[in-house]
Amino acid sequence: MQDIVIIGSGPAGLSAAIYAKRANLDVVIVEKTFYGTGQIAESSQVDNYPGLPGTNGFDLGEKFRQHAESLGVEFKTAEVVGIEKKDKIWSVKLKDETELEAKAVIYAAGAVHRHLGIPGENELAAKGVSYCATCDGSFFRGRKVAVVGGGDTALDDALYLSKLAEKVYIVHRRDEFRGSPLTVEKLKATENVEFVLSAVPEKVEGNDSVTGLVLKDGRTIQVDGVFIAVGMIPLSNAVEGVVELDSAGYIKADETCVTSADGFFAAGDVRTKALRQVVTAVADGACAVTSAEEYIRKIG
Repeated sequence: MQDIVIIGSGPAGLSAAIYAKRANLDVVIVEKTFYGTGQIAESSQVDNYPGLPGTNGFDLGEKFRQHAESLGVEFKTAEVVGIEKKDKIWSVKLKDETELEAKAVIYAAGAVHRHLGIPGENELAAKGVSYCATCDGSFFRGRKVAVVGGGDTALDDALYLSKLAEKVYIVHRRDEFRGSPLTVEKLKATENVEFVLSAVPEKVEGNDSVTGLVLKDGRTIQVDGVFIAVGMIPLSNAVEGVVELDSAGYIKADETCVTSADGFFAAGDVRTKALRQVVTAVADGACAVTSAEEYIRKIG
């Protein structure tokens, strides 16, 4: 039996594992994808992690993982299919029919990209429709693309793509952005970027590849690629009925990462929080272990 089972190997999960090992706790990370490092791997550049400006996201994620590995953290690649508490022990059931037992669980499974749900989106996925600019941007060098969204991810994607594409359209349903005003100013000063505001996508056009993005007002933007950045969906299905969730499906937990279930802690993008960034995910990992350690001491 483990002291803690950590579910998820992104920055929150890896940070939790590092803090757990330094506290001499027995810990294992369960990750759905082999050698995962979370959403950070999709960022071409991380400029706001203290002390490491301009770091490639994949490289930073690898450093987090290597740190955990150097401390002897055990990793298990498997999908979690069930979680329940038996007396004072948590049972984590995996798809390979194995079962892990622990005194506490730290759930750091993260979130996934939200879809627009419009015609052509699914049909043209990987044929010009993308949810990761840093993954697929190089395929659109010298071509025209649209970025849909108004948050930090959409703005950062547009700035990144502006260095590759001939033209970048930023399509947003409002006339103001939720993202960083500084990034908005950078985009306004970028010659090949055009704002398309108060505009709602209705359809992605194309047969074998994307040829355009149709808007509800009747306009069509002729583009070769559509990058969708309209938010995330928390990966919390596995904990429905286990802990309390908010209306959007995020696990209710504050900075202590304590949830409605004793011995179950939520860290990173999957919990309720105002800011979802690498630095807050890493902080969550540390806070979750501190709370878990206190809980383990309490139950004996």
